[in-house]
Amino acid sequence: MQIYLDHDSGVPIYLQIMDRIQHLVATGILKPGDQLPTIRQLSVDLHVDPNTVVHGYRELDRDGIISTQQGRGTFISEHPDGEQLSQMRRERLNIIIGDALLEALSLGYSEPDIRTTVQTRLAEWRRHSGPRSEEYY
Repeated sequence: MQIYLDHDSGVPIYLQIMDRIQHLVATGILKPGDQLPTIRQLSVDLHVDPNTVVHGYRELDRDGIISTQQGRGTFISEHPDGEQLSQMRRERLNIIIGDALLEALSLGYSEPDIRTTVQTRLAEWRRHSGPRSEEYY
C-alpha cells in the first residue's frame, strides 16, 4: 500500500493518511478484509510520529471504514456501507475538482474558460470511450 504525503500542503498528516486510505477503498484497491500496516510500520514507512497514524486510524475506525482488532491488526471493514462508499467517492471527486479549480483560477483562467474546457474534455472522453461511457453518468 503506497501512501504519499505532502508535508508542504498545509493539510494535517493524519488527514492525508485518512484521505489516501479512503481513496484506496473507494477505488477498490483496498477491499473488505484487507489488512493495513501496523501503526508502527506505517509510521516508520511514512517517517511520521506513531501518534499521527493512531489519530488517522482512530478516525477511520470511528467512521466504520476500518476495524481494529486487538492483537490481530487493522483491517478494511468487512461490510462497507454502500452509502458510505458513495460518500467517500463524492468527497474524493470534490477534492480532485477543487484542486483543479484552485490551480486554474490561480493561473488566471476565467470561469467561462474553465467551464468550456471541462465540457470539451468530457465530450472528448465520451467520444473515445464509446458506448460504455454512459454508465458513469
